Amino acid sequence: MERTAINPVTWSAELGFNQGEIVSGATRTLYISGQTAMSEDGRPQHDGEMAAQLALSLDNLEGVLREAGMSLANLVRLNVYTTDVDLLFGHYGELASRLGAAGVAPTTTMLGVTRLAVPGQMVELEGTAVA
Repeated sequence: MERTAINPVTWSAELGFNQGEIVSGATRTLYISGQTAMSEDGRPQHDGEMAAQLALSLDNLEGVLREAGMSLANLVRLNVYTTDVDLLFGHYGELASRLGAAGVAPTTTMLGVTRLAVPGQMVELEGTAVA
């Protein structure tokens, strides 16, 4: 798989995401449902704790990737939904550092929403990965 970043402006790369990416040579595409701070048995975790919810959401996203034989390095699209954009920005370094450690800057959209499907959840990560 070959990835080519498309950045007609450079500010987004400094925040850890590309404006666009061309992916060629990919043989498999994984569409990942929204991952939140849920335990393995489906119980919400870390009520009211954005940093902990973000970290567990990332762990759960990586779990889906691993099950498919992929890693964060295969992530080409990340949608971030949050009930508190300002609070999430205060903890966004966690997300950016984990993506950076994987050597990727997937195209990303962040949306503030009224609530998520599970009460108490503050952040949800949805992605697309290719291999």
